[in-house]
Amino acid sequence: MGFFKHFNRGLKKTRDSVAGAIDAALQDKVEVDDEFYDDLEEILIMADVGMQTSLEIVDELRDRVRSKKLRWTYEVKKEIQNIVAEKLSGGDMDLVTIPAVLLVIGVNGVGKTTSIGKMAAYFKNDGKKVILGAADTFRAAAIDQLQIWADRAGVDLVKHKEGADPAAVVYDTICAAKARDDDIIICDTAGRLHNKKNLMEELSKIYKVIDRELPYADTEILLVLDATTGQNAISQAKEFGNICELTGIILTKLDGTAKGGVVLAIRNELKLPVKFIGVGEGIDDLKPFDPEAFAQAMFVDSDEKAGNEPEEK
Repeated sequence: MGFFKHFNRGLKKTRDSVAGAIDAALQDKVEVDDEFYDDLEEILIMADVGMQTSLEIVDELRDRVRSKKLRWTYEVKKEIQNIVAEKLSGGDMDLVTIPAVLLVIGVNGVGKTTSIGKMAAYFKNDGKKVILGAADTFRAAAIDQLQIWADRAGVDLVKHKEGADPAAVVYDTICAAKARDDDIIICDTAGRLHNKKNLMEELSKIYKVIDRELPYADTEILLVLDATTGQNAISQAKEFGNICELTGIILTKLDGTAKGGVVLAIRNELKLPVKFIGVGEGIDDLKPFDPEAFAQAMFVDSDEKAGNEPEEK
């Protein structure tokens, strides 16, 4: 229930837009009809779910309504929620090795440094020993910002001077983690898409260091995206996907947009699981992604209590 309350608050703008529109489309209906399916498709597209994913959800709903002989509008709303939760499944992080490594990439302005600090706080609160590596050495500000977040989260940071070799920072971070028996290594890395060749070479060197020093470590390569950019986030993910093998997404600023449906587009079109979502400014407002809680928070009205069937019109 704690996760639901958190997502419920963070997804208010999306829920007000989506759930409100679905309720309006279902108003005065006892049984769903073709007009409702057309309305639902439009509602989902407007929430940045994407054309392809919206069509799939509507087609799946048609099949389920028919096969399960669903009649009532509250049953239909529940089935939409179930379909969304199923489409978003599969984003668990199974970090077993000690240490495990998280490489975080993303362009300036998406909340990369902030997300790293919040992840560090999350893992530390979960009883893990965490160390950060400031391997985005292109900007001095990035190193300074990460130090602030490391201090705020109460974890150690390994850093070099601006312009240092990022792979050398990662190497020193790994050595420090081994010496201190840390559980989680989180490394900030650059995300300069305008210079793809340099970025590819930089990441390649980092991978080689990890493979050499921690050949059996669980490793995640996480791309930070800003939910408020909607479909532009999809394009950005595709570009990064051409440069490196991503394992998941950190989606920030979901609380600031009515287009939270972009989570579905990312999962379905890019086949990339969402691992963490940001739903607020606080240090505790980055949470592991929970598909069922997300679907419930996206489609259930804030005053609608679990287990109660809405009255039929």
